[in-house]
Amino acid sequence: MTNSYKELLKQREALEHAIASARQQELAEAVGKARELVAEFGLTVQDIFPSGRGAAKSAGKSTGGKVAPKYRDPATGQTWTGRGKAPKWIDGQDRSKFLIA
Repeated sequence: MTNSYKELLKQREALEHAIASARQQELAEAVGKARELVAEFGLTVQDIFPSGRGAAKSAGKSTGGKVAPKYRDPATGQTWTGRGKAPKWIDGQDRSKFLIA
């Protein structure tokens, strides 16, 4: 049997209400469990949501810090990290002879 458009809209509205209600209930339970664990183990906000340099490194994110140079031009002393576009003094050449030991 085919439902009419209006009947389907009513069903959708009822389903959306049920979804919202279930989410609220499960969210309240999750928050309660989290609070229990925080109290049980004496956790702080910093324990759960660390910030600063150590946190970014442990999360695998780049902090955008400087990289040590990998290559040096013996004629001028200029260096290059090996990242980005190669400078003219090394471009198209064997890079092993420019490696910094």
